[in-house]
Amino acid sequence: MSAHGHVDLGHTVAGWTGTAVGILAATVAGASFCLDWTHGLWGGAALAVAALLLTWALHLAGWGKPSGPRPEAEWSWRVRDTAARTGHPGCTGCRAAGRRAPGATAAVSVPGAEERAVSLAG
Repeated sequence: MSAHGHVDLGHTVAGWTGTAVGILAATVAGASFCLDWTHGLWGGAALAVAALLLTWALHLAGWGKPSGPRPEAEWSWRVRDTAARTGHPGCTGCRAAGRRAPGATAAVSVPGAEERAVSLAG
């Protein structure tokens, strides 16, 4: 048994790539701050934005993971998520890209009535 036990920690290509570029961004920005180099600060900020966009793009390409636990067969970081094309239920990144998972619902407030689930599919 591994040190992590039987838990899906979500190690994915998108996660590792975004983390690596984010660490590089923080390193560049921190060193630039210490050296009083304004251009380096802007470069670090640009790298941070690039880390965000790169992680999002990889998630949408199927190299991320949906929210929640996955089946054990999909725990490897080499396994591509085939459901990413249609969007993950409740995923902010998929919603921002205009992808709606089939059967996704949203709560709608109607005056004088209880909240009802409205289907966003279709």
